[in-house]
Amino acid sequence: MISHGKEIKIFTGNANPELAQSVCRNMGRQLGDSTVESFADGEISVSLYESVRGADVFLIQSTCSPVNDHLMELLIMIDACKRASAGRITAVMPYFGYARQDRKTKARDPISAKLVANLLTGAGADRILTMDLHASQIQGFFDIPVDNLLGGPLFSDYYVKKFGGDLDNVVAVSPDVGSVARTRAFANRVHVNLAIVDKRRARANESEVMNIIGDVRGKSVILFDDLVDTAGSLCGAAKALVEIGGACEIYACASHGVLSGPSIDRLNKSYIKELVLLDTIPYHAQAPCDKIKYLSVAPTFAEAIDRVYEEVSISTLFK
Repeated sequence: MISHGKEIKIFTGNANPELAQSVCRNMGRQLGDSTVESFADGEISVSLYESVRGADVFLIQSTCSPVNDHLMELLIMIDACKRASAGRITAVMPYFGYARQDRKTKARDPISAKLVANLLTGAGADRILTMDLHASQIQGFFDIPVDNLLGGPLFSDYYVKKFGGDLDNVVAVSPDVGSVARTRAFANRVHVNLAIVDKRRARANESEVMNIIGDVRGKSVILFDDLVDTAGSLCGAAKALVEIGGACEIYACASHGVLSGPSIDRLNKSYIKELVLLDTIPYHAQAPCDKIKYLSVAPTFAEAIDRVYEEVSISTLFK
């Protein structure tokens, strides 16, 4: 028996309304009637134009750029639903901002991911639904349930279709040591070998490639990561794989396309033949990049929302 709200309601902020509409289409439901606007001084105003009393409410909002605006939108939407007597509130965050600040790396560092977890819980969220957290331990920062969906199966299906049965000359490559676990899981799903780019990061958004662990000579390489920000690490890894490792062609994929700063220019000039991203973050780059292809996460989130509402297992989605 479903013990929570008798009705399901889905609303969105301004971060990625196209994705929210697509999720609703996949579910055969209407997006909730609401507006999220700003006053003249920049303060955020949220208006819900339909009742949520006793309902199971899902708020779809990535905390992508401008991160702070979209985070505040989500917090205020949660508060509005809580004060309107929603039965349960799930924050659906396809991209979880501040996730890279998940630990102290030097003295007096903040742990911003924990702070955001506290803010979401304090605002009144009962559950978090997200995808490919930068660090899995962030789930432990919450005192409420967190469902972390996996984008890997979407990439697996894409590349199996792309290469067909010719996977003997394909290698999955982790662009750094921190991504080895997720890249190994991807390699196991596609049934290809694994290699690692060993690098030393001098400072934020800058890295120096040191060595390549594994055989990529004459191979087609799939660089696998969770996000692309300025694309420096990804393009540097691609360069090393070709010039040092002897790879013949480079493909890349990542769940979240942050694509800030010089990312588009770097991708256009890089050895990367194609970059596949998920649409957890909308594409708003000023300069075009024909190398970028998007896969939709709407069917995955639609199925997950249905399963959360019906209180059945989500993990079976990825088996």
